[in-house]
Amino acid sequence: QVQLVESGGGLVQAGGSLRLSCSASRSMFSFALMGWYRQAPGKQRELVAAMQGGDMTSYADSAKGRFTISRDNAENTLYLQMNTLKPEDTAVYYCHGVVITGPSRLDYWGQGTQVTVSS
Repeated sequence: QVQLVESGGGLVQAGGSLRLSCSASRSMFSFALMGWYRQAPGKQRELVAAMQGGDMTSYADSAKGRFTISRDNAENTLYLQMNTLKPEDTAVYYCHGVVITGPSRLDYWGQGTQVTVSS
């Protein structure tokens, strides 16, 4: 069973920074794809940033230039560095990982960490 545990959320003023961490219970190399999603109240969950193959990254337009996704293979940890935070970044942030075994795709989610940006 794969576990993803997020940490690093909190309350920050607009313009500030936070770094989210996602600790995985297995090697990062076992994930075909990892990413960060967020869900604000009353809105659908949306992709913020993704990493494929350890080095290919993609970002939502709202995150480009401000957020950076990275990982530490030795620590089995995925990160999301968030700079120049805005009130509209307020949401619960979820870590997501995809494991592909043969024809099967398994999606794993963390429990989420709250990020609140005050104006």
